[in-house]
Amino acid sequence: QVQLVESGGGFVQPGGSLRLSCAPSGSILGVGPMGWYRQVPGKERERDFLATITSGGSTNYADSVKGRFTISRDSAKNTVYLQMNNLKPEDTAVYYCTANLITSSGRWTNYWGQGTQVTVSS
Repeated sequence: QVQLVESGGGFVQPGGSLRLSCAPSGSILGVGPMGWYRQVPGKERERDFLATITSGGSTNYADSVKGRFTISRDSAKNTVYLQMNNLKPEDTAVYYCTANLITSSGRWTNYWGQGTQVTVSS
């Protein structure tokens, strides 16, 4: 069974940095666009867009994180990263990765990770 596995969340003080990682587990044939979203406390039904990166490396960011967050990917490892700098308390959220994957079925399917908690507090 294919899953997206995230890591790298945790607790950090304001102004600090964290790097999130996400990679698929299971048998896949290809990886398309990958991205990151977050769900802030009190908005359990909304996931806010943060950043995406295509298989060619083109990126797109939400205005709220431009200049502080950087998305990248290692195609050899099928891994997407989110480098988060100058973190603020309002960045506290559950962070989710998403990716379009081709599995053994031969179909493109959108997957989501299980989420990783990021807490920014002094």
